[in-house]
Amino acid sequence: MQLLTAKPVVYLINVSKRDYLRKGNKYLPKIAEYIKERGGNEPVIPLSCEFELELLDLEAAGQLETNFRVTPTHKSILNRVLRMGYQALGLIHFFTAGKDEVRGWTIRKGRLAPQAAGVIHTDFEKGFIMADVQAFADLKELGSEEAVKKAGKLKQQGKKYEVQDGDIIFFKFNN
Repeated sequence: MQLLTAKPVVYLINVSKRDYLRKGNKYLPKIAEYIKERGGNEPVIPLSCEFELELLDLEAAGQLETNFRVTPTHKSILNRVLRMGYQALGLIHFFTAGKDEVRGWTIRKGRLAPQAAGVIHTDFEKGFIMADVQAFADLKELGSEEAVKKAGKLKQQGKKYEVQDGDIIFFKFNN
């Protein structure tokens, strides 16, 4: 349902903490039906701002992990909200990593490696030679960059490589 805008929509519906934790609210089905009747197929995500604020307070007090051990099903919805927002906007993440820093970068889905390099610095795009690419899932599964290399999952990619969500990239470029 994009009548006034060409932008994608994700509906966030603030419900009470009680309704959020019991995963029920009498108005949610009506809201979803209203959206669908008007041609909308966008996601409807219930969240509780009250509950999210409590989680932030627990985190600030250093009690978040204890809370999750006691009530493991009571988790934040913010990661899902971010994922849905990125998906609706056609965005993905890629990562760069050095000895002292890991950094996430946001680009539009479908961007090629040189364009991704240009997000870091325009000189990287201009002098792009190639990129060493590994998937985050492979690194998580295998445990180290060395293990990813040994498994043959560290790939050298050229200018036509389309960056994938979660790629870890080391750009090689010439000044």
